[in-house]
Amino acid sequence: MIDYLIVGAGLAGISFADLALNNNKKVVVFENNSQNSSRIAGGLYNPVILKRFTEVWDASSQLCDMDDFYNSLRNKFSVDFDNKLPIYRKFFSIEEQNNWFLASDKKGLAPFLSTTLNFDKFNGIDAPFGYGEVLKTGYVDTSLLLKHYRGYLLSRSLLFEKEFKYDDIVFLEEGITYNGIKAKHVIFSEGFGLHQNPYFNFLPLDGTKGELFIIKAPNLSIDVIVNTSVFILPLGDGLFKVGATYNWKDKTDLPTNEGKEELIARIKEIISCEFEVIEHFAGVRPTVRDRRPLVGTHDTYSQLHILNGLGTRGVMLGPSMAKALYNNIEHQLPLSDEINWYRYLKKFRK
Repeated sequence: MIDYLIVGAGLAGISFADLALNNNKKVVVFENNSQNSSRIAGGLYNPVILKRFTEVWDASSQLCDMDDFYNSLRNKFSVDFDNKLPIYRKFFSIEEQNNWFLASDKKGLAPFLSTTLNFDKFNGIDAPFGYGEVLKTGYVDTSLLLKHYRGYLLSRSLLFEKEFKYDDIVFLEEGITYNGIKAKHVIFSEGFGLHQNPYFNFLPLDGTKGELFIIKAPNLSIDVIVNTSVFILPLGDGLFKVGATYNWKDKTDLPTNEGKEELIARIKEIISCEFEVIEHFAGVRPTVRDRRPLVGTHDTYSQLHILNGLGTRGVMLGPSMAKALYNNIEHQLPLSDEINWYRYLKKFRK
């Protein structure tokens, strides 16, 4: 009997799989590639919500767990997935500068906001009001990470690239069987695919579509991530990743003309040089109404667990939420009420 059957090999699924394997647990992972939000994600990690100059929930703890996780993966694969780069918030007025300084005086934000205005000159960007620098930021190359981790699982015969069929679960007194596999626990980390899961599909995972570009802008020269209404992330050789849009109605992963026009308009607000759209991506983020993850154990079937709802901050939340769920299952450490899916039990359970 294995310890964990994990459904989904996005950021949530591999975070849990790696933690379990590092603790000498036996796992298998099912991934049918129906969801692509982790793979195409911008991968930014940022402890500050720049739209409102507020602290990301539990940011300090998440950053510590994130560093441990990506450092471990760097040692495992001899590849550095974590690219530490400052994020510069471009200011458009004196008022925005003042709001930045007010925010930097707040206890929770002080460690993350530089109190020195930056007036670096970048080719292709006019910024007469300068920038504010966010500290402890960067991005994770999620596509490269998932490619390496799934290859690692395949090399150990731990990854099944096929659809998981929920009806094939057979419950035992302790654990389950699934097509000949006996497991103590099942971890569901399917992202927006949760809506197909009969055991947890009542939960309010709304999903938010995001569209991103890869652009070529030979005359744009930045060595930081510039972020205002969208982020512009340097990839080298005149290429930049740009994103992202937010669409709460469209639940497909197909790029749209509306998304393209919106991104182009926002890019033109930030940069003053010509650019060409090289690639256009779209995916549905697994977002929750209260902007907190969905973590915990099924209220009827103690063998089934959920690790989902990481939203736009999967690279930060994945390691922390996997750790919380693992410790809850293995060591009976209680989950925070903020992440435990039971907060929705009375309202949505039928």
